[in-house]
Amino acid sequence: MGAGRPLVLLHGLFSSAEMNWIKWGHAATIAEAGFEVIMPDLRVHGASGKPHDPAAYPGDVLAKDLAALVAALGLVDYDLGGFSLGSRTSVRAVIGGLTPKRLVLGGMGLEGLAGWTGRQAFFIDAIDRFDSVRQGDPAYYTVQFMKSMKIDRVAARLLLGTMTDTDPAALAAITMPTLVVCGDEDRDNGSPDKLAAALPNAVHAVIPGTHMGCVTKPELGRTIRDWLAG
Repeated sequence: MGAGRPLVLLHGLFSSAEMNWIKWGHAATIAEAGFEVIMPDLRVHGASGKPHDPAAYPGDVLAKDLAALVAALGLVDYDLGGFSLGSRTSVRAVIGGLTPKRLVLGGMGLEGLAGWTGRQAFFIDAIDRFDSVRQGDPAYYTVQFMKSMKIDRVAARLLLGTMTDTDPAALAAITMPTLVVCGDEDRDNGSPDKLAAALPNAVHAVIPGTHMGCVTKPELGRTIRDWLAG
């Protein structure tokens, strides 16, 4: 969407580019400031493939997919950002060698990277108990979101198995200017303050909302736009 400086934006777990970035107007807000917003659907999500072959899920496959996309598009001078799983994927890709000029990490805290296996176990459990989860269960809203997004549970479970914790020491590789943006009620992925402090060149911006709720509010797109355009 738009024309100008390339910005690759990655959506969150069980979501899609449409749900995270287009539906609520964030992509349009950013594009109007002079950016070409590139929004892939991650493997297993949205319109992308959902293979059931375990061979399609090597370690860190989403970061590898992102690197392949950047190479295929011939991007050299570009920015990168994500929300939740998209932030995690962006971090893993930069540690793996991608070199965006600037980085946006939405809905992410330090524990969501360093302690990812706890989140991973929660989501795998939600998939395994999918048909028996009832209101009041901690996994209830996750299951409802999976249902609304028509998630392929076999593929999603395989994808979750490709993810590992990130050593906080590895964050030293993320030297580019970074925006950590998180809802004031969002601690689903831990502390955004600790994440910003662990990065060499980061600022932390607070917007209204919970982890799921802040995506629906215009402040998310505006904050990303203002930081990138500043």
